[in-house]
Amino acid sequence: MKTLNLNTIFLSLTIIVLSISFSYGQQGKIDLNQDDKITTLVNLRKEMNKNENPSDRYKIQIYSGNRATAEASQSDFKSKFDKWSTIMVFETPNYKIWAGSFRNRLEADRALKEIKQNFSGAFIFKPKK
Repeated sequence: MKTLNLNTIFLSLTIIVLSISFSYGQQGKIDLNQDDKITTLVNLRKEMNKNENPSDRYKIQIYSGNRATAEASQSDFKSKFDKWSTIMVFETPNYKIWAGSFRNRLEADRALKEIKQNFSGAFIFKPKK
């Protein structure tokens, strides 16, 4: 009885080993054709972004106050200006709505001029974070 079980186990292992050795998983080859300048540009962009600190960017605050009005101001802003993203920040005791992420003061000034038409209390600042 033991030899039958050993023979069965040996035969099963042999079949498994043979089936694994003859089966091949998805093997393929990919040829990527692209201009060499793309790699150069990607590396240049990585270097530029490495030196850039997000806290060096300018933002525009459009509201500071209670949460309900902050949420309303944020949705109102999003409906009027879809080209700038907004975030809600809580700084005790107020909720603040910040818009945009501008690389320099000139970009922020241009945006502020447009935003002030609907949000008269808006102003430019640089976050401390």
